Amino acid sequence: MIPSQSPFTPHPAAPLRVQLFQHVPFEGPGTIADWVAERGHALSRTEFFSGATPPPAEAFDWLVVMGGPMSVSDEEAYPWLREEKRAIYRAVTAGKQVLGICLGAQLIASVLGGSVYPGPRKEIGWYPLDLTPEGKDDPVGAALAGEEPVFHWHGDTFDIPRGALHLATSRACPHQGFRYENHVVGLQFHLEMNAAALDGMIRHGASELSEGGGFVQTATQLLAHPEYLPGNRRRLFRMLDTLAAS
Repeated sequence: MIPSQSPFTPHPAAPLRVQLFQHVPFEGPGTIADWVAERGHALSRTEFFSGATPPPAEAFDWLVVMGGPMSVSDEEAYPWLREEKRAIYRAVTAGKQVLGICLGAQLIASVLGGSVYPGPRKEIGWYPLDLTPEGKDDPVGAALAGEEPVFHWHGDTFDIPRGALHLATSRACPHQGFRYENHVVGLQFHLEMNAAALDGMIRHGASELSEGGGFVQTATQLLAHPEYLPGNRRRLFRMLDTLAAS
């Protein structure tokens, strides 16, 4: 278990230095980059697929850990996962704001001592998100509220780490989000989707979509609702603004 730390809070007038951990070329920041630019912050990337190494925690204010098709236990195939986990641990214990998306949330859960394992079913597509009672009462959880479905693409899931607040659930996957102390958030779903990001994930994950069925939608179904993207973007911005103000 990671020891308790006081949350790191940059001066509200100071631009944030946002560090992005990216695992594959086609799962980048999406609309997170829009928020960073529109709010006047700075974004730097650690592209593990290109052989980059993570910077020290002192080099950034926020850490955003993106998704990817690998699992948290795939250290033999992706040796950089070991150093990434250590870097996430250092960021959490330093009290930095840490946000994980999909694989990123699984990595954070693992670092916090939670289990990560294959879920009972894959969840790929646009499906509703339900806030838990605790999530509705939490400022970050409340910021995630919205009418439109959110985008999912995962086979693994995580247990909510000890001491963390369970924020959200879905029919296919009960553990969709958590908040640890006041400065660590893990989300199993993808609010950062834009048209380009959606196209990239479909192209690189086509083999998983060939038949659909269950909680796996076809490529045609994934592309059928561009009207979901603006609402997801608004929810993402609202959540990031809430984190920045905390």
